[in-house]
Formats: sequence, structure tokens, C-alpha cells
Amino acid sequence: MGIENLSEDIVYSTLPGEPELGGELDKLCQVVCEKAVSNVVIDFSDVDIVTSPNLSTLLKLRKQLDNNSKRLICCGVSAMTKGIFTITGLDAVFEFVDDKSAALGALEAQGEPVASE
Repeated sequence: MGIENLSEDIVYSTLPGEPELGGELDKLCQVVCEKAVSNVVIDFSDVDIVTSPNLSTLLKLRKQLDNNSKRLICCGVSAMTKGIFTITGLDAVFEFVDDKSAALGALEAQGEPVASE
């Protein structure tokens, strides 16, 4: 679990499951606030459930990134977790891809420099 800078323009976070999820999202928001010029890729591979406070934090993060013309891409989202986004109507708000490689490919396609893995 953790947050890492893949390049000057990309922050990557692998989220833990509950109960650590909320704290990690708060930490990610703080990092992004300090470095407001970064796109963010969040890996949900270890997340089984997303709570209302988690969704609220994700929405705040997305708004901040949108205000800076940056993207938030979610990857590795299980069908069960994706269902939570769908039920709340947030599947249309967030960008989802299959995995980290697809997320980095999407950013690279828009011209963002992507560090080699």
C-alpha cells in the first residue's frame, strides 16, 4: 500500500481495504493538495468495499484535480466495488480502466510523460 510519484505529473496510489482505506485516501488528498499539478491513478485491487465517507473523499479529490485540468483514473476495481459506484451513479463521474498499465497508457495518450515501470 502506499503513494508514489511515477513522474513529475503522475501520482500512483495502491489503496488498502478497510479499515485503513479512509486514512490512505485522506493522505492521498493531502499529497495531491501539496502537488496540485499531478494526475492521479488509484489502484483499488485490494479494496472490497467503498463507504460513503470514502466516496466523499474521492469526489473532493476529483474536484480538485478537475480544477487543475488533471485526471483521476481508477484501476483494478472489482465488480463488487464497481457496483457501489454504479448504484450511487458515480460510475459516470469517475474514469475506470482495467489495470495500472491501461491507466498509464491513457495518460501517455494525452501527452503526459510516463516513467518506465
